[in-house]
Parts: sequence; C-alpha cells; structure tokens
Amino acid sequence: MSAPPIADEPAADLFAPARRPRSRRPLRVLLAVAELLAAGFAVWGAFWCWPRGIATITLVLEDGTQLVSTRYFGNWMAAAIGLCVLAGLLVLDAVRHLTKVIRAPS
Repeated sequence: MSAPPIADEPAADLFAPARRPRSRRPLRVLLAVAELLAAGFAVWGAFWCWPRGIATITLVLEDGTQLVSTRYFGNWMAAAIGLCVLAGLLVLDAVRHLTKVIRAPS
C-alpha cells in the first residue's frame, strides 16, 4: 500500500479569519438620503393635514349676537400627528445609518 499523493494546493484552513463582507457604505448613504426625503414629505403632509382639521363656525342670532365656535376633526389631526411621528422615526433611522457609515472601519 502506498501513501496518497500530496496535493499541490494546501487544504482550506478551517481556522482562517473569514473574508470581510463587501462594504455597504454607498447603500447606507443612499438609504439615509431617501429616508430624509421621505421625512420631509411627511412633515409637508402634516402641515397640509393640520388646517383641514380645524373649522370655525359663526352663528348670528336674531338680536345680532355672534356665536363663534371651533370644531376639530380628529381624523385630520391624527393624520398630522402620525405623519410627524413617522418623520421623526425616519430621521432617527437616517442618523443611525449615517453613524454606521462614519464609524465603520475602512
């Protein structure tokens, strides 16, 4: 019986450090910019929704007395508040992505 021939290439080292994954910096920066743009649109939408949630009603009585009341529509107010919350979360996530880009080793 003879020994198996020695291979020219060394076997893969199981304890060798793994290769670094490809850099995701451009993707993270692009995602952060997209989230900041979406946050801007959400704030614009909140400013658009808020005035639609307020209605001023003036009632003039027979003796000339004016009764002014303000009616608030909860659906528009809730939409404006929800859009502001969404904008805040998008800005926080964009900051998270940008800090990962800045702090990542090159």
